[in-house]
Amino acid sequence: MKPFTLMQKKRTQGAQIQRRCLWLMMACLGTWACQSPSHLPPSSTEVQSSELQIAFMPDIHFHDIYADFDDDSFAGLVSARGGKSATIRTMSSQLKSTRLFNENYFALLAALDDIVSRGVKLVALPGDFSDDGQVVHMRGLGKILDRYAEQYGIEFFSAPGNHDPERPYARPAGKADYLGAGGREQRIFSKGMAECQDYKQNWTVIDAGYPLTTICSEEVKVLGYLGVMAQLEQHGFYPKPNYLYWESPYSQYEYLDYDVNQAQSQASLVQRQYEICHQGTGGQYRQAHYDNCLQVPDASYVVEPVDGLWLLAIDANVYVPRDEINAGDLADPFNFSASGNAGYNKMVSHKAHVMVWIESVVKRAAAMDKQLIAFSHFPMVEFYDQQSNAIETLFGANNFQLVRRPDEAVSQSLAATGLKVHVGGHMHINDTGIKHNKEGQFLFNIQAPSIAAYVPAYKLMTLKTDGDIEVETIVLTHIPRFNELFDHYREEYQYLVKQGANTQWDPGILDATSYAEFTQWHIRELTRQRFLPQEWPIEIRTLLFALTGRDILVLSRLNRPITLAQLTRGEFSLSQLQDTHDWEMAVQAAAQDAVGANLDLADFSQWNGFDLAVDFYRLRNADQLALRDINQGRLRQYTLLTRILAEQQHANALTDSVFVKQFGGLFEILDGFRHGLPNDHFMLDMTEGTITDLKH
Repeated sequence: MKPFTLMQKKRTQGAQIQRRCLWLMMACLGTWACQSPSHLPPSSTEVQSSELQIAFMPDIHFHDIYADFDDDSFAGLVSARGGKSATIRTMSSQLKSTRLFNENYFALLAALDDIVSRGVKLVALPGDFSDDGQVVHMRGLGKILDRYAEQYGIEFFSAPGNHDPERPYARPAGKADYLGAGGREQRIFSKGMAECQDYKQNWTVIDAGYPLTTICSEEVKVLGYLGVMAQLEQHGFYPKPNYLYWESPYSQYEYLDYDVNQAQSQASLVQRQYEICHQGTGGQYRQAHYDNCLQVPDASYVVEPVDGLWLLAIDANVYVPRDEINAGDLADPFNFSASGNAGYNKMVSHKAHVMVWIESVVKRAAAMDKQLIAFSHFPMVEFYDQQSNAIETLFGANNFQLVRRPDEAVSQSLAATGLKVHVGGHMHINDTGIKHNKEGQFLFNIQAPSIAAYVPAYKLMTLKTDGDIEVETIVLTHIPRFNELFDHYREEYQYLVKQGANTQWDPGILDATSYAEFTQWHIRELTRQRFLPQEWPIEIRTLLFALTGRDILVLSRLNRPITLAQLTRGEFSLSQLQDTHDWEMAVQAAAQDAVGANLDLADFSQWNGFDLAVDFYRLRNADQLALRDINQGRLRQYTLLTRILAEQQHANALTDSVFVKQFGGLFEILDGFRHGLPNDHFMLDMTEGTITDLKH
C-alpha cells in the first residue's frame, strides 16, 4: 500500500478496527510495548476528501505596517488612502534589500485569502515569517494568523528561520530607516543599542541633532525563541487537543502512549534544550576537546494534523557559540553567531541528535503508513540548477550566497535518513532539486519562493491517492491595496531630491499597476543598486552599461584577442573598434548567425547589458516563473549567444577574447537557470524518484 492511502479513503468502522488490530499486532510483536485499547491514539472525526492540500509560504518577512506601538512611542504616518497610521520602512531601504518590508503585508493577506478560496486548511510557514522577530511585528503576525485560524479553520505550522529568532535569546535591536515625517528617515531602537544606551524609562526621544532624532522603544527589540514561540503558540510549536499526534526530539512517549496532556507537559521550552559547543554537538556527542558549550532551545517537532499525514517541522537554525563567550551570562545573545549561513552544513556537525531524530521519524512514519512531508527554513540540496560551481568560478566563492549551499556530503546524509520530500525557503528563489544516492534513496528539495520578492508566490502541494505529490506554484499577481503607501514614498522621494541625494531610486516604481509589476521594479532596482555593485567583477560590470545586445553578439565574433581588462582600461574603445576591418567582418558573421537562427541582428539592439543583468537575476530568483516576464525573442537571442560562445570555448579559439571566458560563462549560467528541473507545476513520483513537468 502506498503512503497516505488510508487517510484518503472515506473512513469506515471496519477500516478503523483493521487499523487498530494492526497496531496491536505490531505492539505484541515487539514493535512497541503491548497496550490496552484505551491507550490507542485518537482517531480524527473528520471525513477526508480524496486529496489533501498543503500550502507552503516561507519568507513572509512580516512587518506590521499598521502596528500600534503599545507604549505609544511611534504614531506613524497618517495614510490618506487607508486612513490608518503607517509604521513603515523607507522605499530607499527596501529597494536595497532582497525582501520588501512593507507591501508584503498586503501580499500576505491576499495569499491567505487565496488559500481560503481554494479550501486549503493546512499552511506551513518554513521560517522568516517575521522580519527579525521584533516585538511589534510578531504581535501583529500572531493576530493575523489567529484571525484566519478562527474564521476559516486554517491550521498553521511554523518552523523558525534565521530572522525569527535572530539569536537564541532576546537582544536589543532596531532600525534606522523607518519612514518619518516629511519624507525623512526615523530611527527607532531599543534599550541597549548604542543609540539608546542611557535611557531608563519605558520609551523616550533622544535628540542628537537633526536629522538624528531617535525613538527609544522596547517594541523593536528582537525576541528569542521564548518570545517568538509564545506569540505563535497556537500554530504548531506546541501540541493542541485537535492534533492526532505531536512530538519534539525531546519527548519521552511513544505513538501508542500519546496523550495531549502529557505532550503539553513535555513541550515547554525548558525541556526542549540541547548542548551545543563551538566545535560541534554537545551532550552525548561531546568530545573531550570541545569548549564553549552552551544550552540553547530547539523548536523542531512532528505533528499529525489529520489521520495519515505527518508534517515534520525542522528547526535548522544553528547558533554556534563564539570563540569567546560571556561566561557570566550564558544566555547572552552575543555569545552566538547568527544562523543565516549555517544551515544543514552545521546541522550535521552541531545538531547531530536532531539528525538522528529525523531518521527515527522517517522509519516510524513508514512503519505506520504515514505520509511524511518535511519543511524547514534552509535548503537541503544545491539550489542554483547545478550552476553553483560555474557561479563560483565567474563571480567568486563569497558571492551569490554560495556559503549557504549544502555540501554534497551533507545532501547525501540527508537523503540517507530516508526523507523523501522537503520544502525550504531562505533563498527567496523558486527551484526544484533532487538528490539520489547509491543505495537508491532519493530526496526532493522544493525551494518555495517568497511573497516578499520577485516572483511573489507560494507552493501548493496536493497529495494524490496513489501516493504521488502534485506541486503547483501560485503566483500573486493582483494584490488589493498594494499601492496604499505610495503617497508616503512620493514625499520621501521629493525630500531626497531636495537633499541632492546621490542614491535616489527610480520613481517609476510608483507607476506600477499591480503587485507583480511592483516586484519587477524591485528586482530591477535591486540589480542596479545592490547586486551589480556587490557581486559582479568590475570589468564585466563596466561593460554591461556600455553594450547593447548587438554589441555583445558582434564582439563574440570579433577576430581579435581583446581582454575585458583592456576594454576596461580604455586601451580599446568601442568607437575605435567599430572603425576597424575586424569589426566589419564580425558584424557580417554576427548577421549570418542571426539569420541562421531566424533572428534579425537589428533586434539585438533593443536590449543592453543592464537588461541582461536584470534577466539574469529574474531567472536566478524565479526560474520558470520568470519566463513569462522576459521577451521571447530576447530569450531566443540569449540561446544563440550561449551556443556561439560555447562553440568558441570548446574549440579553444581566441581564449583571450572578451567573451570566451567571462561572458561565455555568464551565458552558460543563464542557460542553466532556464533549463533546470521543473519548478512551476509538476508531479513528484514518490516511488521512482522522478519529476514530471505538468506545465506543458
